[in-house]
Amino acid sequence: MATLATASRLALRSAASIKAPAVRALSSTAVRGSDASASASSYTSPFKGTEQKGNKIPDFGKYMSGGEGSNKVFQYFMVGTMGALTAAGAKSTVQEFLVNMSASADVLAMAKVEVDLNAIPEGKNVIIKWRGKPVFIRHRTQSEIDQANKVNVASLRDPQADEERVKQPEWLVMLGVCTHLGCVPIGEAGDFGGWFCPCHGSHYDISGRIRKGPAPLNLEIPEYDFPEEGKLIIG
Repeated sequence: MATLATASRLALRSAASIKAPAVRALSSTAVRGSDASASASSYTSPFKGTEQKGNKIPDFGKYMSGGEGSNKVFQYFMVGTMGALTAAGAKSTVQEFLVNMSASADVLAMAKVEVDLNAIPEGKNVIIKWRGKPVFIRHRTQSEIDQANKVNVASLRDPQADEERVKQPEWLVMLGVCTHLGCVPIGEAGDFGGWFCPCHGSHYDISGRIRKGPAPLNLEIPEYDFPEEGKLIIG
């Protein structure tokens, strides 16, 4: 009897040990399925808010100007201001350039020279300075005028009649610079009673015309005028 009872208990234990895992497995499977369905129905992505913001275009309205009209007004104002400043700078530059290029006061003072002819006696020479050059002024006598007019103009190296070189026959005005190399001739000297350049031996007559020597041209006649009787203005 004891043996039979022991065998029956062992059989029950075996059956219980076999059935219990099956129940637990079924129970576990059921619970996991319900948990999965519940999780699937209640799941939310942690990046959902980020995705919505990334797809939205930013609003830059607060950085934009008030309107297209006001923006153009500002642009026109800046362009006009820069144009006015540029014009003022250009004007100042041109004025400075003209001031620097203009003649100084001493040069303007020498541009014209006034000579009192009453102080020059007949038959005498006077030398004055005009623009840094000597000017010969000769008060010629009537005999000197006649002598100058008797010369054959065709025979001269630089043909020029006496009347072409003077405005008033008694007054001869010319630059005292030799046309050879720029020396200053000596008055009342030479072979023709006029001027002689001792540097290279050029002789000029009483009208300042080259008659002998290496000089190629007559003495130059400057611009001058007689504004009134007894007064000469050179320049």
